Amino acid sequence: MTIFARFTAITHDILDQLTGDGQLPAGLGRSGVAVEAPRDPAHGDLAINAAMVLAKPAGTNPRALAQLIADRLGALPDVAAVEIAGPGFINLRLVDAVWRDELAAIHRLGADYGRSDLGGGRRVNVEYVSANPTGPMHMGHCRGAVVGDALASLLEFSGHCVTREYYVNDAGGQVDVLARSAHLRYREALGEAIGEIPEGLYPGDYLKPVGAALAAEYGARYATAPEGEWLALFRTRAVAAMMEMIRADLALLGIHHDVFSSEAELQAAGKPEAAEAWLRARDLVYDGVLEAPKGETPEDWEPVELPLFRSTRFGDDQDRPIRKSTGQWTYFGADMAYHFQKAENVDAMIDIWGADHAGTVKRIKAAVAALTEDRVQFDVKLIQMVRLLRAGEPVKMSKRAGNFVTLADVVREVGRDVVRFSMLTRKADAQMDFDFAKVVEASKDNPVFYVQYAHARICSIRRRAAEAGGIAGAADRALLDAEDLALVKLAAQFPRIVEGAAAAREPHRIAFFLYDLAAAFHAYFNAGNDRPERRVLVAGNDALTAARLDLIDGVGQVIRNGLAVMGVAAAEEMQ
Repeated sequence: MTIFARFTAITHDILDQLTGDGQLPAGLGRSGVAVEAPRDPAHGDLAINAAMVLAKPAGTNPRALAQLIADRLGALPDVAAVEIAGPGFINLRLVDAVWRDELAAIHRLGADYGRSDLGGGRRVNVEYVSANPTGPMHMGHCRGAVVGDALASLLEFSGHCVTREYYVNDAGGQVDVLARSAHLRYREALGEAIGEIPEGLYPGDYLKPVGAALAAEYGARYATAPEGEWLALFRTRAVAAMMEMIRADLALLGIHHDVFSSEAELQAAGKPEAAEAWLRARDLVYDGVLEAPKGETPEDWEPVELPLFRSTRFGDDQDRPIRKSTGQWTYFGADMAYHFQKAENVDAMIDIWGADHAGTVKRIKAAVAALTEDRVQFDVKLIQMVRLLRAGEPVKMSKRAGNFVTLADVVREVGRDVVRFSMLTRKADAQMDFDFAKVVEASKDNPVFYVQYAHARICSIRRRAAEAGGIAGAADRALLDAEDLALVKLAAQFPRIVEGAAAAREPHRIAFFLYDLAAAFHAYFNAGNDRPERRVLVAGNDALTAARLDLIDGVGQVIRNGLAVMGVAAAEEMQ
């Protein structure tokens, strides 16, 4: 149990005692009670808000309640001092032995330090990337891919049972366009001069190998055949080739999904019909006419009766059609059925979407609430776009011309770890810049470098100690003073950061924490430049050197654990 979890449990025990003694009324909600690190370390080691949260519902003065809690906390052997601050916050200062024991726990738990059972084994489906299978991955997909993968790892690390899923949109008009584009390249491979790619087809060279493979297998059989004879075949082959390419691109980022769900297979299995029948049986789908478009009504608009989902019952602005007038499923209708299928075996679902899909969030949340009768928790994380720069200048690209910046090209240029870490240096719903020059810059202003350098520096110090003959004997952590233990106190926040990030579904918090820890470590190391007694390798004092090596090893372990959650390797030396 971490320090924060232990003192949270202690605080609740004290509140139970006060309730039992009649000093607090029974039945008070305690969900807001928290034990955290104070914003200013000068205020102590832990801050408890229990009196502030409970005083009003208890009908008492917050400082008076804080005093009742503080009296009991002050009697604990691990507490050196208690102070009531402001209107009723309780600040604790712990004895040094607590932090020395926490350093021992970091070493004892190793790669599991920070792991928790917060999730309690709850089954969570995280769907991310899900790019249309019409070409290679480009940088527009990259951020969502990294955020989704890091979130899945974070949830696993915090005790959830996670399924990583990719939804293959292989049933819409875009894959018919893909098939026609592949057919054009097929004819080209047979020797036909195709000229400029016609408007509306995919122009990229990535389809040339698909066309060549089809030409090698079928010869000229489909060169002049009617579209109806080859469209389905070419669609299947082209989608399969694109998915193979997409998997390879994602593998460059270290991303591997557990499940690839096909929209075409979903529809062939009758899942949309099953979802519609389920909703009709509960009067949640009805046949009705959509309202006329707001503003000036188009001349060709006609009222058409369609099956409508009652999404207004769940907070949406209007009821939504699940089929078109042709009888085909709308995108929403197919997506609704897909989530119905996903929800069958999970407790929670998280979708990672681009910010351009913000307008559909409310309706799909309404559908999931209806289809699962609120049994399954559902969340959508919107990912803002990434602006690509090179030395501060925007990188021009044209998707129409087929020369967009591919994910593979970026990973090969700057490296997987740089790409992954960079994508987590901002909140997902905030726009970000990715500057090819800055992300590889060796400076404090580059979080990727700064955190990696901290770990590499720790490894370097260890190598220097070994080259000097090593340090014999076990580390005596009692030799660590207040400046040493300040670093332990920061590292010890990692388990709390993990739980908070998992609960908020915000993996970027791990990157922020690692940057702060790296900055503290660099400051700790640099203190020895002017004060020889503050060096890690203290000349003539093997015992203190051993203790400080033990300390920085613990910091290195926490950095490795955080980077592992992010899917980033911990560098042992910088190139």
